[in-house]
Amino acid sequence: MIRSLLAVICALAVVGRADCALPGRENPAAPVGEGRFSLMFWNVENFFPPGQMEGKHWSRGRFRTKCNAVAKTILLAGDAYGRLPDIVAFAEVGDRSVLKALISNTQLYKLDYAIVHYDSPDHRGIDCALLYRRTRFRLESSKPCPLYDSTGAVMPTRDILLAVFGEGEERLAVLVNHHPSKVGAGSETRRKTAMARLHGLVDSLRAEGISRIMAVGDFNEEIPDAEGVSRGDDTPGTIKFQGKWEKIDGCPVLEGLQATEHVFAAPHLTEKDATYGGMKPRRAFSGPRYLAGVSDHYPLYFEVSELFRTFEGYNRNNEKQESNYEKVSSSYNRNSIRRIRTLRL
Repeated sequence: MIRSLLAVICALAVVGRADCALPGRENPAAPVGEGRFSLMFWNVENFFPPGQMEGKHWSRGRFRTKCNAVAKTILLAGDAYGRLPDIVAFAEVGDRSVLKALISNTQLYKLDYAIVHYDSPDHRGIDCALLYRRTRFRLESSKPCPLYDSTGAVMPTRDILLAVFGEGEERLAVLVNHHPSKVGAGSETRRKTAMARLHGLVDSLRAEGISRIMAVGDFNEEIPDAEGVSRGDDTPGTIKFQGKWEKIDGCPVLEGLQATEHVFAAPHLTEKDATYGGMKPRRAFSGPRYLAGVSDHYPLYFEVSELFRTFEGYNRNNEKQESNYEKVSSSYNRNSIRRIRTLRL
């Protein structure tokens, strides 16, 4: 059973490409629920539209299978931790059509997620993006924040996605990151540039009077989580490379908030590691061979507290959304949630 939720006004005043208000209805305030919210981050590995994954047979059927698996994971995370993710941040999304399919053609269509996405200059054609619940948050603004090299030119990599929710002193800024990989000469310099850009954006947000800031992402190297983040489990990492677990996904910036972080190592996202032993995330492809998995990363789920002040009243739209969530999530096998805690990685 999900707790009652945060109250915010969800009529949107959006800068950039983000979905507008719920069609055909107004969006009154939702309940606050003890000043808490939840955020999920996931590198969904090459989540492209059908036919757009070079060198691989990426059919409509396989695309639909991945959409359903991503939706199932979001719902099961809500079951596992007691609250449907209010914000779902992604890395490696191919384009906006992927997100539209995800929230329109899966069980998520019964819920109230809206999209924030911008095309980035990345040479692989992958972007950062997020979904947010319109009965929980009002999106004030959003924008892509490109990375610049030493000459001032835009780097051909993923933008940092910035979304600001709420208004006035109650604003929350979320920054979604996917920093340059370790491949190629100068990769360390590129990651340092990305991290410097992130901290520069945080400084600018502070100067604007925004005191609640959360940065999440795939940083392509192990970095410490922010001081206000505590671990909720002992899962050894989010990705396994050549038999070694690494935690390259995380939350290095958390201001005005505190959070408990969980690595959601669900059974349907996991397979045996035949080469190195133990278990590992089950990806969609190994070279050209289709494995029917989802990603080489496990998602992260954050329980975040101390956000908005409490508003009075309860929203019937929100009550309906929670009822929809309970009906949808109950269609999945809850035994799989119980198995998560005993899974040996």
